[in-house]
Amino acid sequence: MKPNLLIVDDEEHTREGLELALEDKYEVFLASSAEESFNALEAEKFEVVLTDLRMSGDTGMKVIDFAVSHSSNPICIMMTAYGEVEVAVEAMKRGAFDFLSKPVNLEKLELLITRGLNERKLKKENRELHQRLDKTYSFDGILGKSPALEKVLEQVKLVGPSKATVLITGETGTGKELIAQSIHQNSDRSRGSFVPVHCAALPSNLLESELFGHEKGAFTGASERRIGRFESAQGGTLFLDEIGEIDASTQVKLLRFLESKSIERLGSSKTIEVNARLVCATNRDLSVMMKEGNFREDLYYRLNVVTVELPPLRKRGEDVNLLLNHFLNHFAEENSFETPTIDSNAIDILRNYSWPGNVRELRNFCENLVVLKRGSRVSPYDLDPRFSLQNDESMPFEIQSSTSNLSKEENEKRLLRNALLQSKGNKTKAAELMGISRRTLHRKLIVWPELDIN
Repeated sequence: MKPNLLIVDDEEHTREGLELALEDKYEVFLASSAEESFNALEAEKFEVVLTDLRMSGDTGMKVIDFAVSHSSNPICIMMTAYGEVEVAVEAMKRGAFDFLSKPVNLEKLELLITRGLNERKLKKENRELHQRLDKTYSFDGILGKSPALEKVLEQVKLVGPSKATVLITGETGTGKELIAQSIHQNSDRSRGSFVPVHCAALPSNLLESELFGHEKGAFTGASERRIGRFESAQGGTLFLDEIGEIDASTQVKLLRFLESKSIERLGSSKTIEVNARLVCATNRDLSVMMKEGNFREDLYYRLNVVTVELPPLRKRGEDVNLLLNHFLNHFAEENSFETPTIDSNAIDILRNYSWPGNVRELRNFCENLVVLKRGSRVSPYDLDPRFSLQNDESMPFEIQSSTSNLSKEENEKRLLRNALLQSKGNKTKAAELMGISRRTLHRKLIVWPELDIN
């Protein structure tokens, strides 16, 4: 679609001449006075406003003032007579993009409009990017309201603006990288780079080069110089995930950085000053590794300036429902599917589940549910057996009361499910518990295959 352009000038031949010159590239609207331009700006969304300065009634200054305060935020270009440069500069101070002297050079005008639209687009994209970053990595982007999580966020709020090295601990899947990003985003380095490195994903012989870089010929295959992650994080934050996996040689070099804030590339003796903050994370107990001789004591104490311990999801029961709703809606929107509904009985089971994989496991569970259920209702019978086995295997087997609000079929399904759980999938024992033959139980499982836990 062509961008909308508004020409404001009280001289008819000027308006029509500019319209004729610009109508191939723009959807041109005309106004013969400032008052007409106000009405046009209220009625239409404009990308460009081109206004004369001297007009009967209100001047082009009023047009500029009105346009720059409007929600559509158009670029404004002032047309002035020769010798009115000071007035045009005043218009730019009020928010005009630029000005042109009359008679207007059409080629220069088109170049000016193009440059203004490009700058407007870049500013909009930059603003949206920062909004997304703030939403993703600020405190608002971390889901949860449990006391355990609020304690962590209070620590992030305190440590973020500091220069301290931070060690984030917690089980796999608790969101250590997200917390590291929040520390970065809430620091004075937030406009710098956040550079993550997953130490466990790289062999030790490659990790050192990845972190510190190398010179050409430093080792076999080093055909050119490479800048490492430390240098890439200049002015920002370097996040080392699974710090407990680094070998002794890399530990020594990391210690040197913490002591001197400098590094050397592999194959070079030149010292490079690095202004980067270090945030590390691990799911291992570094103090135990230190006592066993697998982690340097001096490095441990250098890293362990401030420790942020993330709670496992089983200690954040209040957050499970919130996370379920968020991820179900997210994956439903992403796949253009309807969001499944989880009934209250299934919610209770999920809240009481230990979630050994933490938030990562819950996230994957939600994606699976969205893909397979697509807007349908999810009952306890639809859940993977691992959820019910953990919560129900110690419960006594009992037949539902006839006064239950469940239908006869639902009662029978629940009875069969409980029997299979109590017998750990042994169909002969399950049939005995129900007082039916194994053949009858087999026929029921053909009708209700989702109940079979094997």
